[in-house]
Amino acid sequence: MRLRAPLAIMGLVAAGLAAVPAHAERLIVSVSNHRVTVTPNYSGGELVLFGSVERDDKTPPNRGNYDLVVTVAGPRADMVTRRKERRFGIWINTDSRQFLQVPGYLALFSNRPFDQIASPDVQRRQQLGLNNVLLMQRVGPDYADVVPNDPFRSAFVRLRSEHGLYREATSAVTFLTPTLFRTGIPLPAEVPIGTYNVEIKLFSDGALVTKTDSAFEIVKIGFEQFVATTARQNGLVYGLVTAFMALMTGWMASIVFRKD
Repeated sequence: MRLRAPLAIMGLVAAGLAAVPAHAERLIVSVSNHRVTVTPNYSGGELVLFGSVERDDKTPPNRGNYDLVVTVAGPRADMVTRRKERRFGIWINTDSRQFLQVPGYLALFSNRPFDQIASPDVQRRQQLGLNNVLLMQRVGPDYADVVPNDPFRSAFVRLRSEHGLYREATSAVTFLTPTLFRTGIPLPAEVPIGTYNVEIKLFSDGALVTKTDSAFEIVKIGFEQFVATTARQNGLVYGLVTAFMALMTGWMASIVFRKD
């Protein structure tokens, strides 16, 4: 386990940004829908990200084939993973670990395995693959950037993956031509509501060439969203209406079940 202060982590991110070279290519990307509406009977769906690599006169003429890595990160929140043990015939929580502002949805897609795209050092620096994504934990008074096989981290990623909320696919990006590409972004039924950031990184010969980003939003519609919005924006009105509905329900129940 490697303990690091928040400032050190910010420095690591800044170093990663500084590592982006002055590029001679640029990425033009878009998603099939920038606003996905979710109803109470939503059962999942898929967006399509597509784009192209635009070259200019500064592009080296001997530039080889391109590799592409797409990272989709959903709204962030604090989450807790608990360890359970069987004691005296029952399962109880014996330990826990808090994850700080981690994505509710996280997906990494590429056109081939990450270890064929870049060296291990570049993979760690650019956070290629679930094992290299930074998932901050609180360990006592410290913040921890732990190794991939840490039991709490492994359990957290496994549980999110079982629900389709964390995933990686190293053959999900398809180059239709040497410069045109597409990939699908699956959205499970339990997809969190909020804004999703999409980061697209272009590699060549193991080095980051350029990157760009996009975004889309998932919103809930229907009566459930109306209730949630009212509770958040008009707490007093929501409380009065809820109390009134409770009184009316009790009154109607007393009439229905009243004994003559």
